[in-house]
Amino acid sequence: MAVTIPFNSLPVSQTDVVYEYGPDSELRDGVEPGIVEQFSIDTSDQFPGTSRKVWVHRPAGHSPAQESAVMFFNDGWWYLDPDGDVRGGTVLDNLAATRELPQMIGVFVDPGVLDVDGVPTKHRNAEYDAFDDRYATFLLDEVLPRVEARFAVSTDPKMRGICGGSSGGNAAMTAAWTRPDSIGRVIALNASFAQMPDGNPYPALIASESRRPLRVLLHGAHRDLNWNAAEYNWFAENLETAAALARGGYDFRLVTGDGGHSPNHGGVLLPDALRWLWAEN
Repeated sequence: MAVTIPFNSLPVSQTDVVYEYGPDSELRDGVEPGIVEQFSIDTSDQFPGTSRKVWVHRPAGHSPAQESAVMFFNDGWWYLDPDGDVRGGTVLDNLAATRELPQMIGVFVDPGVLDVDGVPTKHRNAEYDAFDDRYATFLLDEVLPRVEARFAVSTDPKMRGICGGSSGGNAAMTAAWTRPDSIGRVIALNASFAQMPDGNPYPALIASESRRPLRVLLHGAHRDLNWNAAEYNWFAENLETAAALARGGYDFRLVTGDGGHSPNHGGVLLPDALRWLWAEN
């Protein structure tokens, strides 16, 4: 069945653009808020010396005995904050109320913090930009067991997804790429592939390695950092990754918008990104 898209004028400016949030990103009358619980991880095998907070969201009516899908969100509280740019908990509540997602637990994981001579120091880029399986292993071996101890969680990788933006988008893609046996769905918003330590590995890897069973939504901004530069071009790296996914026969979607390196558009897109990500293949 054909879908009619309402008319929306194309902005002339590509820099000073702010996208308006839709109804799925707002608190709704009649939608009971989910339950959010917090715990801390004060030691880590994968990232020694770090500590962090984790928030676990489950919607109203969640059945602890029923196997749940899991969606990891990088940059934990920033993505959960109901007054923030992404509003992940509010979105999950609204989509649960309309039964547009499977029963799902949202796991919002802050990046690690190091104590450097008494000064809290973010470990975000070291965790998120690295091209290895440490972050995926951390989620699966150090975070997920805390959730599984209380709730039934599916072991099917198609029932596990991960979302992140900027460096968190790198981490989302890398977690699924290195552990497709355990994570099968990805949302990467304004991914900063260009700043990975050895450059963006994905166009070459996607072209040269066997296709992984992943569903991927990529988002890019036309005026992202160095948008018109020959090197270190954040927008171009997202386009080149998307092109490689297309040529590789992946189940993927690319969404682009105006504006610069901002979480606004990705946050606005989150409800529909989740709908698409979790739709039947």
